[in-house]
Amino acid sequence: MVALGYVGTFDIRRGFTRANGKCGLPGDGGRWVGSWDRGLRVWRAASAFCALVLTLAVASQATAAPVYPLKKSANGRYLVDQNNVPYLITGDSPQALIVNLSEAQADTFFADRSSNGFNTVWINLLCNTYTGGRADGSTFDGILPFTNTFAQTGNYDLSSPNEAYFAHVDRVLNLAAQHGLQVVLDPIETGGWLSTLGDNGTNGCRAYGRYLGNRYKNFDNILWLNGNDYTQWPISTIDAVVQQVALGIQDNDARHIQTIELGFPVSGSLDDTNWAPIIQLNATYSYYPTYAQVLVDYDRTNFLPTFMVEANYEFEHDWTGNATLRRQEYWSLLSGACGQLYGNHYTWQFLTNWPSYLDTAGSTQMGYVEALFGPRRWYDLVPDQNHTLVTAGYGTAISTGSVNASDYATAAQTADGVLALVYLPTNRTVTVDLTQLSGPVTAQWYDPSSGVYAAIPGSPFANTGSQGFTPPGNNADGNGDWVLLLEDAPISTNNAPDFRIVAVAREGSDIRVTWTTTGGWTNVVETTSSLTNSYSSLSSNIVISGSGDATTNYVDVGGATNGPTRFYRVRLVQ
Repeated sequence: MVALGYVGTFDIRRGFTRANGKCGLPGDGGRWVGSWDRGLRVWRAASAFCALVLTLAVASQATAAPVYPLKKSANGRYLVDQNNVPYLITGDSPQALIVNLSEAQADTFFADRSSNGFNTVWINLLCNTYTGGRADGSTFDGILPFTNTFAQTGNYDLSSPNEAYFAHVDRVLNLAAQHGLQVVLDPIETGGWLSTLGDNGTNGCRAYGRYLGNRYKNFDNILWLNGNDYTQWPISTIDAVVQQVALGIQDNDARHIQTIELGFPVSGSLDDTNWAPIIQLNATYSYYPTYAQVLVDYDRTNFLPTFMVEANYEFEHDWTGNATLRRQEYWSLLSGACGQLYGNHYTWQFLTNWPSYLDTAGSTQMGYVEALFGPRRWYDLVPDQNHTLVTAGYGTAISTGSVNASDYATAAQTADGVLALVYLPTNRTVTVDLTQLSGPVTAQWYDPSSGVYAAIPGSPFANTGSQGFTPPGNNADGNGDWVLLLEDAPISTNNAPDFRIVAVAREGSDIRVTWTTTGGWTNVVETTSSLTNSYSSLSSNIVISGSGDATTNYVDVGGATNGPTRFYRVRLVQ
């Protein structure tokens, strides 16, 4: 029988069609029951009453897109959209996009990020040399952000915004919105613009903030990020002018969350108590093992939702390979973070050769993070700080030093014992108290370098006593890090398998399509140049062995060179 097919496209244009059959989307006359999975942008069936072929585009904007702007959850631990749906921040950091890319290039970049599972981008509204721009803050084609300067210093008068520049910003924000992306927007980053803030004084900074608040209050997809490498925050006169911009925004825009990035090598927004009344989201910043500062911020008595705003970027700082990024990502989420931003040396500032570094292993791995956490109750996870879940083999926690030097295994579980996860940065045995789970425990290993699940012999286990778990050797990347997934109620309970495309990524001239499926089924990858045309098979039959969930992929060799648009779908046959 043919079950479900989900479609992905290289230029990621949105759309859906219904093939021959009696079933369809809700309200379309079909008898199909299910719910939208926002994180993975697919239709997840609760039960199938007939066989059908349904194709959905893996879209530049999710079909069931988040309803921005975001807000705090009721318990204050994570963010939700306007419909109170939990929002896992899965972000990139193209900080210099406003000044270094054309709008056509920005559109291409946003389409790529959306197609690879990102839902958020950090962009600086103003960029000078500190963040990859030019000394005068101009765009690549010479548009200045302001029209007047102070005679004595040459710094800009913030009361003279250049309409041409800010109209460009408007259009970029709208492009991001068209791709379903939230923009973490820094109004005047503090790494390169502190002297300008000082010259404008508290009144001038307040007025500039009011200008921004009024201009952008109706742009739904904004979250305001103040600061940036803001090591000078303890100086009260400097902090005063930075705060005035945020307060000015707040005067005219109470719709959008604000946060602030303080200084490196490690900080949390609430380290500066003067910002506590202004912000609604804590930004954790760390070049050290990320669990340490995330837990500090999670454990505050005046806690806010916490996300990892910046850690070691790909190809920078303490990065030594793909495992560095994975450590930061899984440590953060299993220590209480509600998401994180990835960064890349070539794409945060858009160096000349940036397109060659767009779809790297590091960015692809972010999609695997989303694929694991997105369909599960990540928002209910509580960090296992007292080692009641993982009782042995968890290693040693350190608060400073290299990310690559720590062997600490972070773990978290839901309070009802339905779900638990453990991230092991190195290959060793961990002991788990299975009584912490609420029922029979389905245990699997998840390879964070490939998104592939591996069954564990003996699973499911009774939720009694303790059990040792040892990863199955090195992962697909040749490293020893794995995620142990323990579930009382596994998410794959459908008659049809848990089946969805999780990534369509360019690798040079090739296209890699990655999807989740279930053992015992046969998959066929198909392609077309237009949704109005018929599909042709790319692959031969791909037989999925075993009986559990699996993640697999297929590489369309030369696919990136076969015209401007390529749509992909995976057909499932039993």
